[in-house]
Amino acid sequence: MWMLLGERLGQGYFLYQDIIDDNGPLSAGFFTFMDLLFGRSLFAYEIVGRLLISFQILYWNSILIKFKAFDLNTYLPAIIMAALFHFSFDLLSLSPALLGSTFLILALGQLFSQTVLQKDTSESTLLIGIYAGLATGFHPNYIVFLPYMIFTGIAISSFSFRQLMLSLVGYFLPLLLISVFYFWNDGLEEAIQIWPLTFLSEKYEYQSLLNWLYLGIFPLLLAAAGYFMATVLRGSTINQQKQRQLILIWLLFSVAEFFIIKKQSSYQLVILIPGLTYLITQFFLNTKKEITSKIAFYLLVLGLPAVAFMYWQQKVTDSEYFVAKSEAKYSGDILVLGDNLSPYLNASLGGPFLNYRLSKLYLDQDRDLREKARLFQMLQKQKPSIVLDPNGDFEKLLKQFPALAHQYNKTSSGFFTLKK
Repeated sequence: MWMLLGERLGQGYFLYQDIIDDNGPLSAGFFTFMDLLFGRSLFAYEIVGRLLISFQILYWNSILIKFKAFDLNTYLPAIIMAALFHFSFDLLSLSPALLGSTFLILALGQLFSQTVLQKDTSESTLLIGIYAGLATGFHPNYIVFLPYMIFTGIAISSFSFRQLMLSLVGYFLPLLLISVFYFWNDGLEEAIQIWPLTFLSEKYEYQSLLNWLYLGIFPLLLAAAGYFMATVLRGSTINQQKQRQLILIWLLFSVAEFFIIKKQSSYQLVILIPGLTYLITQFFLNTKKEITSKIAFYLLVLGLPAVAFMYWQQKVTDSEYFVAKSEAKYSGDILVLGDNLSPYLNASLGGPFLNYRLSKLYLDQDRDLREKARLFQMLQKQKPSIVLDPNGDFEKLLKQFPALAHQYNKTSSGFFTLKK
């Protein structure tokens, strides 16, 4: 879907205005850039994803060292974080969640700086807001971290009213610039209309929560043990206590995000990794029994990636998460009004409806004459040569717009072709 989006935007169309999808505008722009450079190269997505992961690992480890999160300066968090990224295959590839989390981890680093600096840090508070706003622009679900930023800023970092306002200004600055972009391209009204619908559409449950729990129970147990050891069995500085509070609240808000996500797949778990890395490191640094520490370390660093590889090989065989090879070969520009994306493997997106469930919610809305005219113009601007309509949505549209119906032939049930 991300490749299709980047490919379509590269043809001069705009997200929300011309294409109905739930990705953030900044992610859409990034996928357009990827399509311009690499086309439909899965290998390029894997490489760029791993570059972002490497940056996150190095940055987070340096933050933990710089602000004395532990009594020892260690590269253990980097090793643990790398192992956690191998929890699933799609955590290692480029995704909107990975793009957005890169900026959220930068914001978290700035919050960590607030726990040790005792002076007025206007630059840091502004950067917290800017990074969090950029993350929301890449992945709209990360809007849940706006209240996180406000709460932790006031309760833990002791923001003054001026600092709070500065961070809020920083947060809304990227979103304002995105709005200005849409305003200049006459698409602000469509963006305002469609963006809230992304939180209301039906969820794609590609993977179950139990699948995640089976595989993730061991890292979660290590994190729980690490939190217990750090808070109960040993003392810590005031700064370390504040940092631990930041992490615990971070994890709570990360879990809250899963109540609003519409694509339940494991790449969304990337937001949990910095917090779990911190707590699991506490476990290894505070475990006194060397044999226990070694066994747990090898199980996490070597066992988790190996077991995850075999586990997902079995689980994804019949999953809708993977696009199966289609027996029918389509070419040119087509439109699929359904969840099965396999026809796009050898074809391009030829219409405005990329995310089917969001599009269905959008099409089912009541419209006045002006909004009907706008929908007709959207359809008239993009006329796919073939429309696959297994659920009858396109047929309903043709009944609403007779002028459009005259341009298509229904060759079989759920199959329409553009008249030449």
